Amino acid sequence: MGWIFVILAAILETIGVIGLKKFSTSKKPKDLVTLVAGFGSAFYFLYASFEYLQVSIAYAVWIGLGTTAAVIINMLFFGESRSIGRMVAVFVIVIGVSGLKYVS
Repeated sequence: MGWIFVILAAILETIGVIGLKKFSTSKKPKDLVTLVAGFGSAFYFLYASFEYLQVSIAYAVWIGLGTTAAVIINMLFFGESRSIGRMVAVFVIVIGVSGLKYVS
């Protein structure tokens, strides 16, 4: 159950990042709601995961998944750089997060 909560938290964090990106450019109330609801819900599910997983592992996996998703979404939908260096860095994050999950 803990891993499900971490994955939900990462998805919701990604929604919050999308709201943050959109709100930073348009200042529309719906984007602010997306930002606050996404991050607020993400923190709720991350906190819920602590009942089942070590805080250090759950937090690191949440950050890794959320960061990876945010970078990929920003590259695909918001025109951020798709350089080889960025892609290698994202790959390293995925390997690190996978390693943490594997050893926990």
